[in-house]
Amino acid sequence: MKVNYPRLVLAGLKGGSGKTIVSLSLCRAWHDQKINVKPFKKGPDYIDAKWLSLAAGREASNLDPFLFPSSRVRDLFWTYADSCDVAVVEGNRGLFDGKDVQGTFSTSELARMLETPVVLVLDCTKSTRTMAAMVHGCTSFEPDVHVAGAVLNQTAGNRHRKIVRRSIEAYTDVPVLGELPKIRENLIPERHMGLISDQEFDETNNIFSFLSKLGTDCLDLTRIMQVAREAPAGPAPKSLSATSSSPDSGVVIGYVRDAALWFYYRENIQALRRTGASVVELSLLEKKPWPEIHGLYLGGGFPETLGMGLSENHGLKTSLSGLIRQGMPVYAECGGFMYLGQRLSYAGQSFPMLGVLPLETDVSKKPQGHGYVQGKIVRKNPFFSLDSGVRGHEFHYSSCRPTCEENLNFAVDLSRGVGIFHAKDGVVYRNVMAGYTHIHALGHDQWAVNFLRAASLFKKCRESGEECPDIGAE
Repeated sequence: MKVNYPRLVLAGLKGGSGKTIVSLSLCRAWHDQKINVKPFKKGPDYIDAKWLSLAAGREASNLDPFLFPSSRVRDLFWTYADSCDVAVVEGNRGLFDGKDVQGTFSTSELARMLETPVVLVLDCTKSTRTMAAMVHGCTSFEPDVHVAGAVLNQTAGNRHRKIVRRSIEAYTDVPVLGELPKIRENLIPERHMGLISDQEFDETNNIFSFLSKLGTDCLDLTRIMQVAREAPAGPAPKSLSATSSSPDSGVVIGYVRDAALWFYYRENIQALRRTGASVVELSLLEKKPWPEIHGLYLGGGFPETLGMGLSENHGLKTSLSGLIRQGMPVYAECGGFMYLGQRLSYAGQSFPMLGVLPLETDVSKKPQGHGYVQGKIVRKNPFFSLDSGVRGHEFHYSSCRPTCEENLNFAVDLSRGVGIFHAKDGVVYRNVMAGYTHIHALGHDQWAVNFLRAASLFKKCRESGEECPDIGAE
């Protein structure tokens, strides 16, 4: 059975072309018109995805055929697209940019996979007729990618807009669907790793009012919706489950979501729930006791900007380090990994962290690891079986130095990526596995199942008063 799914991809000629501002403006303008928009972000990106969620009033999802199989990319997309009026996918980098000469894992590959029309966002700074050549090249470079429209960004005035628009429509069949002026100031401030978190910025209401007006005034919302509705029908949605649903196990797995740590794929949390775990949201910054938990997931984020608050929450640090030493399973990615170390240094300040891993981290001004990660499991751990493969991504400005190198045991040998150091990642201590790699549950079926199994064993050991062993995944 075929189903109509209005949808489009917003893509640029390069990173920084204005995809995000156009995507946010479009989503917010439609949201304010009471149109149910489902936003997606192509590639491994937490920050843009969070802003898209806020703009659309609905949580964004990431689409990445490197992180999880193409079949699941399709299943995830069709399932979520089935429950909305229109799906908007923000691409990444340039339309045809992938990991190799063939453009593997590019935005264009995703558009073909989902049979989705593309609207190009063009940075028109100091350019007029050349924009027509760029559009013409995009329409012929991969003919099976349907470039259905263009939005002009960073235009200098009416005369500039008129020349660019007439040039594109004279030399190509691609209609111009919007024209944005130059915006002198960054609407959303940036720092290392891109846009800042909404949790650290108190002007979100003003931003979204501006974005809604920008979208309404500068984008042809009616014609863009027509492009989305002309997308070919897609298949009926399938289940998103990477794991089978199980009855309530009585196991509680916590995950930290606060201003310090908030990088999570929603499907990872959903996968834990599908195993039968009760999943609770926690904070490392609030000075109040946690409920009883049997496992902990520490995602990424910006622990360096909240170092003082993290270091001064002494009561929580004492109780959490005690649980870890008793054998509670903990899975930590990037920022969560940094929190587990001895110290964290940033902008001339150094803060004591939890102290269960024998290493310190320093945040630099330049990325220390950025891109896709691929490796093999070489050490027993609670989450991945020996010799299994791992795929993910890393994006960190911090680097590590060991305080006691002989006590560092790594679970992952990387064939691609930087990791902690020496192309190794995933430090194992007791039932902790921590490193710079972010994984997606739809690409690792057994991760959530193994997490539940380890948490169940820890719960049983605590109830019986027995010591919890170091756990290996099956």
